[in-house]
Amino acid sequence: MEKVFIDLDKKSYFIHIEKSILNSISDYIGNADKWMIITDKNVDCLYGEKVLGGLKGKEIHKFIIEPGERSKTFSTVEKILNRMIEKGLTRKSKIIALGGGVVGDIAGFCASIYMRGISFIQIPTTLLAQVDSSVGGKTGVNMILGKNMVGSFYQPEAVIIDTDTLNTLPKKELISGMGEIVKYGVIWDYDFLNLIEENLENILNLEEVIMKKIIKKCCEIKAEVVSKDERELGIRKILNFGHTIGHALESTTAYKRYTHGEAVLIGMYYEALMAKGYGYIEDEYFKEIENIIKSLGVSLDIEEFSNDSLIESMMKDKKNKDGKISFILPKKKGVVKEVLLNRGEILW
Repeated sequence: MEKVFIDLDKKSYFIHIEKSILNSISDYIGNADKWMIITDKNVDCLYGEKVLGGLKGKEIHKFIIEPGERSKTFSTVEKILNRMIEKGLTRKSKIIALGGGVVGDIAGFCASIYMRGISFIQIPTTLLAQVDSSVGGKTGVNMILGKNMVGSFYQPEAVIIDTDTLNTLPKKELISGMGEIVKYGVIWDYDFLNLIEENLENILNLEEVIMKKIIKKCCEIKAEVVSKDERELGIRKILNFGHTIGHALESTTAYKRYTHGEAVLIGMYYEALMAKGYGYIEDEYFKEIENIIKSLGVSLDIEEFSNDSLIESMMKDKKNKDGKISFILPKKKGVVKEVLLNRGEILW
């Protein structure tokens, strides 16, 4: 069993990482008068019954959504909240978020606003959710004009990562998770970036020892960042490397073209290219970032989108300041910085 501690004073919690941990889920979730499992159709077919089995003898309800970003809306939230009221959930009840980032974001948001806040447990089943979105307490829903424009900072009671769930992921979802994994190497730990590059084949083949090491390291980095800046007022902004352009791509394509991680990979490439263009990094380091991104097989061709349309989307980003767009750009190996640019200064 690997554990990572998120140190947030009274809101602190553990991330538990182990294969087959879903078989003993009751050891990590505490008690509740009622449970609401929020999941999607795909995950429910694979793991819904297993989680239900770990909650025997308790009053359990389930809400199943359609997979994908298009479910991450106020309409879905309203339906979930109505079901929670109908089933009589109280302030002693708990929500279980069983699924990827979309499920985790929606479930956490519902937990944060139901009766002004009830407990929830994160059980991430995708690589991206295990290394990133389930950790740190960001919740939210998408708006037509922008991704995650409405949400809250609301920490889970625990995060339970069963590495066995990765065995049922399609390769596209594994590549999506790699977007966030590579991000950590660029923003925080250059040695970790080298470890990823050296073990890329083993990671994509889900070799058990390296996967546990990679997941734990990502969680440790995010734990350190979030512990210093829970509400993204300072250092936590570095976690947005690749996301300014990535979110614009997702929004521009109505969340139909790219997974979140694919969009982030493309965003990291172009934001690293910007950093090279501005003289923040040398060509050699840019090539290292470029090579690892290209080795994951995601097309970096975005010529079909006009720069104006992408920039227009970026102008709505909640991280912007004083009318300038916020980018997190590489500064040197394992170090990034926030750069605020006017729309006319954005070149890649």
